[in-house]
Amino acid sequence: MSQKSNGIDVVAGDPREPQATALLQASHALMQQLFSEEENHYLSIDELCIPSIRFLVAKEGDTTLGCVALANKGAYGEIKSMFVDPAARGKGISHKLMQHLDAAARAQGLAEIKLETGDKLKEAHSLYRAHGFVDCGPFGDYEANSSSIFMTKTLD
Repeated sequence: MSQKSNGIDVVAGDPREPQATALLQASHALMQQLFSEEENHYLSIDELCIPSIRFLVAKEGDTTLGCVALANKGAYGEIKSMFVDPAARGKGISHKLMQHLDAAARAQGLAEIKLETGDKLKEAHSLYRAHGFVDCGPFGDYEANSSSIFMTKTLD
């Protein structure tokens, strides 16, 4: 299943593929720069390679420009590892990834999508709100802290 628009293809990906790995490493480096170790909740590349996680990439030709993961938690899905190459921002890639992630969650029969993001990631907050997410309290194993923002979206 893919979604193509403006030369961008959103397809199932592999976190261990070199371009995807490079994006994930860039994302991890940014999170380590912005937040303390205990405030970081990203998954390692190996942790993204389990059957309950659907990993998607946005490609333009042979170049991987963005990625996102949907972790199926049974009662809900959780967004993990959302990242777009800074040089490719402004092309609508994050919106395409979110649309495909929403479709993947619905295809899995999930009733809700949740996420945890950092308070300093203002562009991410705007993206999630544009896709119907609203603030909520901590969920799963998360605990309230000064840097985490929790959001949820109910699927019809």
